[in-house]
Amino acid sequence: MQNVTSVSGDLEDIRVFIVARNAFARVGLRALLESQTNVVAIGDSAPDATLPRQVELVQPHALLWDLEWEADLEQLALLSAEIPPVLALLSDSAFVSAAWASGALGLLPRDAAPSRIAAALVAVAQRLTVFEPSLVAALLPERLRPPEEALTNREREVLILLSEGLTNKSIALRLGISENTVKFHVNAIMSKLGAQSRTEAVVRAARLGLIAL
Repeated sequence: MQNVTSVSGDLEDIRVFIVARNAFARVGLRALLESQTNVVAIGDSAPDATLPRQVELVQPHALLWDLEWEADLEQLALLSAEIPPVLALLSDSAFVSAAWASGALGLLPRDAAPSRIAAALVAVAQRLTVFEPSLVAALLPERLRPPEEALTNREREVLILLSEGLTNKSIALRLGISENTVKFHVNAIMSKLGAQSRTEAVVRAARLGLIAL
């Protein structure tokens, strides 16, 4: 997963607001984040009507939302346009499609490793889409078809470096190939994934579980 330390490009922790219906869950998630670098918990709340105001007061980069009940999904759908990007932790894989449709930008199972959650929060704060590969099959499968032509091993290497934000020149140096060859691979990747830009190619690849952001 890409190691991004700031939404602004400066060396800065990602400010995270925790949302969970259960108070003990909020305490546990705060403790989880305290054990990680690059992220810091700056507040927490239950998913109620006061949430937008609390979020506005502390100005987080991202929300970590424990989606435990169907009522939480309804609340997320109501508030997603008013709050920063959301990384949702799912207690049930049946919630995957609903959580995505409700506005969550990242989806992980509740038992995901702390380092995985922290890295996903960094990506979501950059407004990158993050999915646990095991959840992709449940997420609108008709919209998440694999490429008609599989990526080659070299194209996968280039794609991983693209996800790290490297330029063609940097990728060429890393892989020991020419910039023209990198450009050829990037164009092939975009074509196979049906993407119009490098960023869209990375997002589509993440949704398909080809890479982890």
